[in-house]
Amino acid sequence: MGPNLSRIVVAVSLGLIITGCQTANIQPQSQSTTISPTQETSVQDLARWRSDHRNTVKAPPEPEVAKDLWSLTRNHLELEPGIDQPRVDKLLDWYRSHDSFIRHASDRATLYYHYVLTEVLKRDMPAEVALLPFIESGYNPLAVSPSKAAGAWQFIPSTARLFNLKENWWYDGRRDIVASTDAALDYLQYLNDRFDGDWLLSFAAYNCGEGCVSRAVKRNLKAGKAGDYWSLSLPRETQRYVPKLIAVARLVKNAPQYNIDLPAMPNTPYFEVVTVDSQLELNKAASMAGIDLATLKKLNPGFKQWATDPEGPHRLLVPVASAQRFTTALTQTPPGERVSWTRYAIRRGDTLSRIASQFDTTVSAIRTSNRLTSNRIRAGKTLLIPTQPGKSAAAVASAGDKRVHTVRNGDNLWKIARRYGVSADQLADWNRISDARTLRPGQDLILYSDSQNPG
Repeated sequence: MGPNLSRIVVAVSLGLIITGCQTANIQPQSQSTTISPTQETSVQDLARWRSDHRNTVKAPPEPEVAKDLWSLTRNHLELEPGIDQPRVDKLLDWYRSHDSFIRHASDRATLYYHYVLTEVLKRDMPAEVALLPFIESGYNPLAVSPSKAAGAWQFIPSTARLFNLKENWWYDGRRDIVASTDAALDYLQYLNDRFDGDWLLSFAAYNCGEGCVSRAVKRNLKAGKAGDYWSLSLPRETQRYVPKLIAVARLVKNAPQYNIDLPAMPNTPYFEVVTVDSQLELNKAASMAGIDLATLKKLNPGFKQWATDPEGPHRLLVPVASAQRFTTALTQTPPGERVSWTRYAIRRGDTLSRIASQFDTTVSAIRTSNRLTSNRIRAGKTLLIPTQPGKSAAAVASAGDKRVHTVRNGDNLWKIARRYGVSADQLADWNRISDARTLRPGQDLILYSDSQNPG
């Protein structure tokens, strides 16, 4: 069913995007107030919409018996059967002749698909929604587009902020499968409300923006044309986007008839969410859970560094079979032993930013660890620094005098290191130099040496 014209006119705010063409001003749906098409929407407006919507969400249904996740998906496909479009047929032919794409994407999805599909069905959404990350990212939470969209659901930074997906040095919520799925489903439900339950228009808006689709509908209706997705003049990418999704849904539905073997995906959870309460080294977490670090990182791609974010989220995803072992190990490991620490004596001239750079951490992490209320520090005091195991800078920086050497013409790392009685590797480590060719005259290098009078 096509969208109601009055609603669409209201929806002509600049479109909020995830992967598409523009950034949005979302207007919360209102039955009594006319919203100006140019009126900007605040974060509070969106938060109110989300809160109101969640208050009406029904209790989760009982787990459905299905032999695997593909069968469960087929049981809940709602859009594919009624669509007969050449654009879909053309893309389906491509996917059938390039079935390696769906197989590889399915291999990546194995870790996440049960969670995503379950969340989709909890919200009474069509199963096609769970297939959207196949189109967006090939179900790769580490995918990054040229427009800086990231994650399985491909959020751009501005949209991520609107949906409270935190991003900092430690963590990127766009890559977090739990946080990003929650945000993406909120956004899709919002769009579906705005487009009067029309999922094809909702998917199109997810790609190119709410305003982009609303304006196209308005142009068609004004010209006496149909306002459905297939009749609209939309950006080229969006014209292919929805047919791609429908083609993938059709391929999943008819995989046996197409002689396509989809990777096995049992209808059982792959991971369990475990609360950790405080910062935790990922390597230690993997050991506590009895799994390899690579598996832990695949389940927790939101954490970008060697440990979880000291300011949260304080949770980790671990395989179901490892959850009890991990939980038990956590109870036996006090917070002070969950991260490696270095005691650092503050020297004259030190700043938190310089210390953070030296130890490959952040000012925020140091402030949190030491309960500092500002960036002011005093020489002679001691800081506890969360430190990545094996970082040589941590061990060396705690001893010797801090020096600054200004690079001159003809200098190189080896010459400077020999002058101060240190190794070139130490010098590179202290200054986070990965390529010695980047050294330039006038550059200040920090080093630590017991020598007071270098030759």
